[in-house]
Amino acid sequence: MSFRVDKDSLGDVKVPADAYYGPFTARAKEQYLVTGRKADWNLIAAYVMIKRSAALANKELRALDGTKADAIVKACDEILAGKFRDQFVVEEINSGAGTAFNMNCNEVIANRALEILGKSKGDYETISPNDHVNMSQSSNDTFPTAMHVAILLDLNKVCAAVDQLIASLQDKAKEFQNIVKIGRTHLMDAIPVTLGSEFEEYAYSISQARNGLLDAMKRLKYIGLGGTAVGTGANTPKGYRESVTKYLSEISGLELKQSENTFYPLQSKLEVANCSSALRNLAVELNKMANDLRLMASGPVAGLAEILIPAVHAGSSIMPGKVNPSLAECLNMICFNIIGNDVSVAFAAQAGQFELNVMLPGMLKCILDSTSMLRNFLPIFARNMIDGLQANDKRLESYVYRSPVLVTLLNPHIGYLKAAEIYKESLKTNKSIRELVLSKGLMTEEELDKALSKDNILGKS
Repeated sequence: MSFRVDKDSLGDVKVPADAYYGPFTARAKEQYLVTGRKADWNLIAAYVMIKRSAALANKELRALDGTKADAIVKACDEILAGKFRDQFVVEEINSGAGTAFNMNCNEVIANRALEILGKSKGDYETISPNDHVNMSQSSNDTFPTAMHVAILLDLNKVCAAVDQLIASLQDKAKEFQNIVKIGRTHLMDAIPVTLGSEFEEYAYSISQARNGLLDAMKRLKYIGLGGTAVGTGANTPKGYRESVTKYLSEISGLELKQSENTFYPLQSKLEVANCSSALRNLAVELNKMANDLRLMASGPVAGLAEILIPAVHAGSSIMPGKVNPSLAECLNMICFNIIGNDVSVAFAAQAGQFELNVMLPGMLKCILDSTSMLRNFLPIFARNMIDGLQANDKRLESYVYRSPVLVTLLNPHIGYLKAAEIYKESLKTNKSIRELVLSKGLMTEEELDKALSKDNILGKS
């Protein structure tokens, strides 16, 4: 491999000759060997959008030479089109405040802009990663802004995936709306409901969690770009905040706004923690639903067997014919990870000191891990699990009319204490509620038919 020698504030650094990154990145990539994973594309895109917007704002305000600004913008456009992704080599967890990743971006953009101007990589006298690409910026205001943009870009996809799942659940709710099943409280038999009502509740609770995500997204649209190192806006030309925010909104497609308090976006990570909490709340609802589906599908002989699940692959390597709720189990594990990620975000959000929270890369990794799992898996879960569910009608009906809990519906006719006696006798003798009530002459057959009718069971009479 051939090398060139770049120079930074610490001295000379050997850099691969064909690399677009520079000395800071070359040093950093040897230090931050943590996960083996490079930065998420959404973070790369968000950061490059910021650099592009800053160049345009600085050019507009006559702080940056137009030729240099145009070369920077063109380099950014090439990256956003998919080029040079392999040059973003700093890992997702890197230096405090993400300085290493910011410099990775600055150097890649600077060296590509140099080529655009017909110069050689490393000619930082012409275009400097710090003086020109990073003009009017600091890692301290750009990384928090890039976090918000990257999360928002991913959340748009998450919301689309959640909406697909909600639609599948609503379809099942409609399909199952007239199928009566035994209700359960404390995992014990309770007054009957419909299978459709259970799926309708899943759709509703997940919709409520989705609304929490939408609220979090609104708050993430407030940014502190232009605050530079501590929020004062040092080293920025007049009008920069408004200009750079305008350009970033245009390129990202997001309606971004400046925070009313310029110090808040650097010091507090409340909006990021709030977003993580919204993802956790969604995970809690998804987890509960997945648990219910696994219980309803248990069997087929020694379990509940209330629903039949589609076989996406063989359930066992040793037991032929076995079908497992594998996709629901996968969703459980995703939810556990999201809940754990939220704990990490909470610890990181409280770990800031004075004018800056430096735990940004760790926070962002956790949230983008959570969003990527959701956007990738929820469409599969909706399509290959929910859409293929079937009701086991005969089993559901047998549970309803065999359960002594039906005696609850007779309370208005025979009283709670007498109903309790019938309940106990039914369990002991294995006789039905109908059989016992009629044999004791407690109600007429007509009265019993009305009390145990489907409409009365579902509270419609």
